[in-house]
Amino acid sequence: MRKLLMLPGPTNVPDRVLEAMRKPMINHRGPEFHKLHENIVENLKYVFQTKNDVYALTCSGTGGVECAIFNVIDPGDKVIMPIGGVFSERMAEEVKSVGGSVVEIPIAWGKAVKVEQVEEALNKNEDAKAVALVYNETSTGVTTRDLRKIGDLTYRRGVLLIVDAISILGGDELKVDDWHIDICVSGSQKCLACPPGLALISVSERAWKVMEKRKTRQSFYFDLLACKRFYEERKETPFTPAVSLYYALDEALRMLREEGLEKRIERHRACASALYKAFEALGLSLLADPEARSNTVIAINYPEGVDDAKFRGILRDEYGIHIAGGMGKLRGKIFRIGSMGTVTKDDVLVTVESIALTLNKLGLKASVEDAVRAAKEAFM
Repeated sequence: MRKLLMLPGPTNVPDRVLEAMRKPMINHRGPEFHKLHENIVENLKYVFQTKNDVYALTCSGTGGVECAIFNVIDPGDKVIMPIGGVFSERMAEEVKSVGGSVVEIPIAWGKAVKVEQVEEALNKNEDAKAVALVYNETSTGVTTRDLRKIGDLTYRRGVLLIVDAISILGGDELKVDDWHIDICVSGSQKCLACPPGLALISVSERAWKVMEKRKTRQSFYFDLLACKRFYEERKETPFTPAVSLYYALDEALRMLREEGLEKRIERHRACASALYKAFEALGLSLLADPEARSNTVIAINYPEGVDDAKFRGILRDEYGIHIAGGMGKLRGKIFRIGSMGTVTKDDVLVTVESIALTLNKLGLKASVEDAVRAAKEAFM
């Protein structure tokens, strides 16, 4: 049976990317690695839409967020944070772990923060050092559509903007330089269709100036100034990188360049739209507000009486479709689908059909024909 990962990460990985990982090991202090590293950095700048410095870190996306926080936040620093999901909660914990003071903007799960809310928080906390937020909340399927406006606001106020873009980079619009994002973090295993294990991070000149003025550093392994020094002097990393994953990322980025960033984003949008239309045709309710719905993570409320484990188990064992359940207080209440990476029209259609058939097996009257027709019409 074919295994189709329709998860919000990790995603299906193309054969080209998997094959790249079979390349022989090289000296990560030698010329072959230097060339590989340069290629990755150049193509990452294209994806981030930035001229700033970009690095690939050997760690998970959470490690990348910790790196961002630990490099600019000191004990006592105020950080304004919209909190409306598991990953924004996790980001806040990382701020607290270095002694930072979190100024929370509470957001209902399924809704997105508005620029007016951030402005109000800044007006009340003029000594805030940074605004930190999750652009695409993976636990709720919510995208902060006001991110550009928030970037303009923080830039005018002289406040750093730290963004977790782990589940959206390469799958939706994200212009790091134009939107004045100072530190932006993503992960390899989402829209880039690469295996897990690498965090990707861009750093602005404003962020470098903050780091250079600090008297102490909060992290040894995640020291961005060391990353900058090693890359500028030697095209290397401070510590041993995951060479096989660098090969995979290099190939995944080549494939993205071949497709084109705009076309990849449009493919993600088309697939997400088809999924939303299909679920509406099935009479299922969606968690996220319409204006905040993500193009990479679709969150659907369970109909009354549907058991999460049974539902996802049938999809997995009988149809080979792997989807995710809810997280945190949404555990058992929603299921989530990743529309990311190599996702295609065929992937969407087989997923929609399988979900409708599964709902029928669980005693609901779901029209397979209506769901598939709605998805096809959305693609048209």
